[in-house]
Amino acid sequence: MASLQQSTSEDGVRTLTLDRPERKNAIDLQLAAELTDALRAAEADDAVRALVVTGAGRTFSAGGDLGGGGDRGHMMSIMRRITAPALTLHHFSKPTIAKVDGTAAGAGWNLALGCDLVVASDRARFCQIFARRALSVDYGGTWLLPRLVGLHKAKELALLADFVPAAEAERLGLVNHVVPAAELDAFVDDWASRLAAGPPIALALTKRMLTDASTRTFDEALESEAVSQSVNIGTEDTREGLKAFFQKRPPVFKGR
Repeated sequence: MASLQQSTSEDGVRTLTLDRPERKNAIDLQLAAELTDALRAAEADDAVRALVVTGAGRTFSAGGDLGGGGDRGHMMSIMRRITAPALTLHHFSKPTIAKVDGTAAGAGWNLALGCDLVVASDRARFCQIFARRALSVDYGGTWLLPRLVGLHKAKELALLADFVPAAEAERLGLVNHVVPAAELDAFVDDWASRLAAGPPIALALTKRMLTDASTRTFDEALESEAVSQSVNIGTEDTREGLKAFFQKRPPVFKGR
């Protein structure tokens, strides 16, 4: 039985739903493999313009599920397989939104942080739960957290492993927007539709440059921006954007 559900809207928004309610949507090897395959398929599908990652029911994801028994190989091999979605998501070129309702803990929280935008319900809560289980942080958390909140706050979140309510996560910059639970779907649908209507090439270039910014000098950033604009100027989308501006109408971008 599949533990990941997929759907695609008419405007090109694909939604991936972690669906293991009996395990609070914890990520095991099967779900990790399905999620990695789904991300790669969405990357290759030109009809997909934006991606939403969410969890079924009242939980986003309780984290990694390393149980299950059986001879599955060395722990390093297991970790590479179970964290493959985090790496695939990091290199995903299209805009992504994490829609979080309920708990996002450990690997589940870091999966959400790996998305470009995070929208949470007012009943969501977050935790770097690893230390409570005598584990160290994984799923990209050691890379993501210091960049998002600074080193000392990252250490506080990781070492004390306290639960963080949605409003506090928003204050820290770990959530873009918090909405009442009843409004979460509509809010994310609106943002995802706006992203899907955007210029795919330009958004992909901007996304990559922002992700890489912390490892580049200012000179390198300017050079990368110049290269990206040179790519954009040659696209039909840029010509459409200028034409729409002068014609005072919304642009229709096609990603070419």
